[in-house]
Amino acid sequence: MQEDAQLLSLADQTLWVTALIAGPVLVAALVIGLVVGIIQAATSVNEQTLTFVPKLAVVAVVFVLLGGTMMALLGEFLEEIFAQIATLAV
Repeated sequence: MQEDAQLLSLADQTLWVTALIAGPVLVAALVIGLVVGIIQAATSVNEQTLTFVPKLAVVAVVFVLLGGTMMALLGEFLEEIFAQIATLAV
């Protein structure tokens, strides 16, 4: 029963870490897509690459600014997972 609780806790923590890592990138892409969509609707310019290039640039900037923090969070999570695997194996 205790192992089930540990696995559920690990699954919950996995989803939370995934949201923390993917969240800033997805929110930035969403905001830029919305802004570009509004501009396209206002100017009647329907160019496909117009939405792709700003999103790509903003996602790259977010990765540059927050990539270290994301990797640190992922590294801490992996250390905790390996520690839990070691305790379950014994």
